[in-house]
Amino acid sequence: MLTLIYLLAFIHLNNDLFFLKRFIINIQIAFEIRIKINYLVSEILEMDIVEIKRLILLFGLTNAVKFGGKPNLKAIMGKLMSQESELRTRINEIKPLLDEIAVEISKLTEQEQREKLLELDPTALEKKTSAKEEKELPRLLNTENYEKIIMRLAPYPSGALHIGNARMVILNSEYVNKYKGELILFFDDTIGSPKSMRNSPKAKYVIPEAYKLIEDGLKWLNVDYSKVYYKSDRLEIYYEYCEKLIQDDMAYACFCSALEFRDSYKKQKKNCPHRNQSIATNLKEWDNMKAGKYRETEAVVRLKTGMDQKDPALRDQIMMRISEADHPRVGNKYFAWPMLEFSWAIDDHLIGATHILRGIDLVKEDVIEAFIWDHFKWKKSEFLHYGRIKFPNMKLSKTQSRNNITKGIYEGWDDPRTWSLQSLEKRGIKAEALKEALLELGMSTTGIVFDESWLYSKNKDIIDSISSRYFYVEDPINIEIENVPFSEYTAEPLLLPSNPTKGKRKIKVTAKDGKLNTLIARKDANQLRIGQIIRLKDLINIQITAVDLNENLIKSNFNSFKLNRDFSIIQWVFKENNVHISIIKPDGTISQGRGEVNLAKIPLNKPIQFERFGFVNPIKWVDNALICYFTH
Repeated sequence: MLTLIYLLAFIHLNNDLFFLKRFIINIQIAFEIRIKINYLVSEILEMDIVEIKRLILLFGLTNAVKFGGKPNLKAIMGKLMSQESELRTRINEIKPLLDEIAVEISKLTEQEQREKLLELDPTALEKKTSAKEEKELPRLLNTENYEKIIMRLAPYPSGALHIGNARMVILNSEYVNKYKGELILFFDDTIGSPKSMRNSPKAKYVIPEAYKLIEDGLKWLNVDYSKVYYKSDRLEIYYEYCEKLIQDDMAYACFCSALEFRDSYKKQKKNCPHRNQSIATNLKEWDNMKAGKYRETEAVVRLKTGMDQKDPALRDQIMMRISEADHPRVGNKYFAWPMLEFSWAIDDHLIGATHILRGIDLVKEDVIEAFIWDHFKWKKSEFLHYGRIKFPNMKLSKTQSRNNITKGIYEGWDDPRTWSLQSLEKRGIKAEALKEALLELGMSTTGIVFDESWLYSKNKDIIDSISSRYFYVEDPINIEIENVPFSEYTAEPLLLPSNPTKGKRKIKVTAKDGKLNTLIARKDANQLRIGQIIRLKDLINIQITAVDLNENLIKSNFNSFKLNRDFSIIQWVFKENNVHISIIKPDGTISQGRGEVNLAKIPLNKPIQFERFGFVNPIKWVDNALICYFTH
């Protein structure tokens, strides 16, 4: 605007009428062009809406077909935003379109979803082998320097291995298999939190059942190992090397409190008063520590890594400390316990570990190990690192799981909320699916946010073709159907719609005086309106005459037998003959409902799919109810 004012003032002062005329003409032309541009933009935007709807439908159908008929709004929006990044500014406009289309997709049967998807993209169901090359792990360094590759697993037995621990296990196992090496299971069962902290909910310590839980988890993952070691069996070894370091004037007994050492010495890069004690004094105090003459926190042995280290975390690291806590394998036989970095420097050398795999956040351990190896003039192992994984939708804490199991909040280590390997197995997740999902992350050192849909997608590829389909209605509500033209009828839905050769189920229903009672899910009942015609899948079409959800009753009339795809198709269960179902979900909530009668004779611990609900793993029968774990 200021530019325009200045320009008009210039024209007025110079009395340039010709220039003024040209200026007005140019403004008029510019205004007309702007109108045309706005018109074209509005047309393009209108075209965009059509294209956006098409993309939402395509991505929504693809997602629904992949995950048991239920479109995931978050996943669909993520796919749309990643493929069409310019739409990020229009999310508020897109959300109602997504909600609307997702509802329409949910009304379709899985077969109808597949057909609709193929109309939009005839190649949608083909395996895209060329679209994504299989990721290979990077080569191990300097393998030519070793006769045999030796690696180790180092679980701390404070609980069952969970999905977050599995990456370490799978990467080590995969490398050893690739190089025909040796994998050692080394329980990192040092003492954990001292006795003075054991009543804290944050305390970390070894629990006796964890050893077998870990071994069972490795067996499920099909991980083979050659030997088993326990740090709790090796205290005398650590004592021997601690004494050698003291004798070499590379370690000393320190009596500073943790706060004093941090504030007065570590931060100031100053030696504490005990650092220059004589070797004889340090050996004597070390013997006193082993004999239990000092209490927890009163004395430690520090490694002389140097108080001038650039990283404060590396300045004269603690290598041995006192704990009065009992250990499940050795009781209270030992008072002095090694810190992680020191014990691994000794053990990795003694077992001949050639390559050590750990998270990028644990690089400090590399430095301490290398420092000790250098002192003893030992051959160094190769270090490999991978980035951290965030699991935003999971609470991965063995300590928290232990506390919740103790309080009775969780039923055990196979409770789905623990995300333990035992819980994944119980849910019907296949070990191969977890392995593939984690191996695809490779050895990237950048942080990764793990989306469980990756795991579910891999698992569905494995179990989809072997999981028979059944009807299940959650929170059931009764539909009374009048004027039924039969007294007895047998519905015959396919066991596996994608493979008709697997055969059919038989669901016999009976009507009395022209009335038939069936159950449907409440969420389906909420969508019904008077006059609407719906199809009870593989049974009959009915027309709704009355809806009273407060009384849990819906009335209807028989309409016809013939399949009409214009009608919404919903699952149902015969009211007079069905199975009570309880489904335990990953968040611990329980879905209650009724399933078709054929569920009474299915094998346990073999995944099935409840149509339009999801995959489940039937676990056991309790009081005539089938208990299932939700898979995905």
